[in-house]
Amino acid sequence: MITKSIVKIEQINEIALDTIEMKLKTPISLEEVNPGQFIHVRIGSDHAHQLRRPISIADLDKVNQIMTIVFKIVGSGTEILARAKVGEELDVLLPCGTGYPIDKLEVPKALLIGGGIGVPPLYYLAKQLVEKGTEVTAILGFQAKEHVFYEEKFKALGNCHVVTNDGSYGHQGFVTDVIDIESPEFDYFFSCGPTPMLRAVSTKLENSNGYISLEERMGCGVGTCFACVIPVPGSATDYKKICSDGPVFEASEVAL
Repeated sequence: MITKSIVKIEQINEIALDTIEMKLKTPISLEEVNPGQFIHVRIGSDHAHQLRRPISIADLDKVNQIMTIVFKIVGSGTEILARAKVGEELDVLLPCGTGYPIDKLEVPKALLIGGGIGVPPLYYLAKQLVEKGTEVTAILGFQAKEHVFYEEKFKALGNCHVVTNDGSYGHQGFVTDVIDIESPEFDYFFSCGPTPMLRAVSTKLENSNGYISLEERMGCGVGTCFACVIPVPGSATDYKKICSDGPVFEASEVAL
């Protein structure tokens, strides 16, 4: 159940160019939060930014009720959020959306494919998969070396390949190029990132079992405003709501 809560900022770190990691202390239990879900954050205290910002959950420390989020500074709202100080409180809705249904799946080997700010939710997913005994391979795509983060965290969990668009670090090119080069074995793929990347991944792996998570600006974040719909394949009238039906979907469930 989605709950409105006030969380306290415990740590703030800039982990890559314009990329902020924030650790939040929550007063409510995190036991029911699943990998792939997100929080909806109110920005500031005035009416300048009336729409909350959806930010995916990168990690959880359920014992100490600490939640880690990672976001990129892309506009005035995230600039304000990045200037917040340790000890300040944030008004959030959590947990929002549906996560990766890994409790229902048998996944001996998993391929995780993340792009940019789509990488963070895959980290908590990777930790949960490894706890289940899954062998994890990650492919992480970034624009350039200065944008790379969480490489060592993923390497601690399994194989990890980094690719940058300009070749300034790791492989040069796109995540799909690394799939061709490395030909990783997997039973399911899990991907999160910008829509063009998800489209390319879904097309390349169309004969494989997989789940994708969509990045999208949202209105209400709880499925009432229809501001973040995406069409269903083969239908001109059927849609899914990214905020409440997703952001995680089976790869063939929506038309990118």
